[in-house]
Amino acid sequence: QVQLVESGGGLVRAGGSLRLSCAASGIIFSIYPMGWYRQAPGKQRELVAAITGAGSTNYADSVKGRFTISRDNAKNTLILQMNSLKPEDTAVYYCKVQIDLVQFWGQGTQVTVSS
Repeated sequence: QVQLVESGGGLVRAGGSLRLSCAASGIIFSIYPMGWYRQAPGKQRELVAAITGAGSTNYADSVKGRFTISRDNAKNTLILQMNSLKPEDTAVYYCKVQIDLVQFWGQGTQVTVSS
C-alpha cells in the first residue's frame, strides 16, 4: 500500500534552515505530482509547494524565494529545503500524493520557529 513518511522537522530560530524529507513506498514515485502542505494551530491546511513528475514546481507566495521543493526519484524521496525561516512558518508539515481520486498523506512533522 501507499506509505509516506516525513522527517526532518524540529525547533529552529528565526533565520535558520531545515530540510524536510518524505520517503514514499508502494507507488511508482517518479510519475506522480507531489506536494508539501502545512497546518498551523487553528488554521486550515495549506499548500506550501508542489512538484510534477517532470520537475516543474510552484510555491505559495509566502515561501517563494525561501523554500525549495525537489525530488529524488532514485530514492523515492520528496524534499523541502526551508531557508530564512520565520515564526509564521511554524506548523505541522505534510507530504501528499494524489493517485486518481485518492489522496495519500504522511503523518506530518512538526516545524517550530522561535523568534
